[in-house]
Amino acid sequence: MTTDWRPGPHDRRVGIGWDSHRLVEGRAFILGGIEIPSPVGLHGHSDADVLAHAITDAILGAAGLGDIGDHFPDTDAAFEGADSIALLKDVLAKVRALGWEIDNVDSTVVAERPKLGPAKATIQASLAEALGVPVHAVGVKASTGEGLGFVGRGEGVAALAVAQLRGPVA
Repeated sequence: MTTDWRPGPHDRRVGIGWDSHRLVEGRAFILGGIEIPSPVGLHGHSDADVLAHAITDAILGAAGLGDIGDHFPDTDAAFEGADSIALLKDVLAKVRALGWEIDNVDSTVVAERPKLGPAKATIQASLAEALGVPVHAVGVKASTGEGLGFVGRGEGVAALAVAQLRGPVA
């Protein structure tokens, strides 16, 4: 997906992203580009970084460029085991080529396990570096499913993200 439209200096766009992955044994638990110590990891075609995927979708949505599956289909062997932060950076290059910059990103990870509190600052710094923005422009929050649904039963992890893009500074 491409567009010939270019943002002006006062343009702002907001996008939302959501992703979820099952927890399985024998996989690393990657979140925001950081490996979190855990006896289980996230299952997926790539490294299954649910947070990076939600942020990628939010950015793509704000730019009007579809979703992560349009750019990196799980039917393409080239993306098997792919580093989701590398995919995020690829999307950033496309978005910036259109004239957009990241204003800020906010996210929530919903998981029963592992506990994410101790890793939030490290994840925030990793994402800020990948996005090329100051740490204060990235929000990372953690919540649980309170025993409800697939997250509450400890079967998977979900992430939600919002991204705001701005046009070039005049």
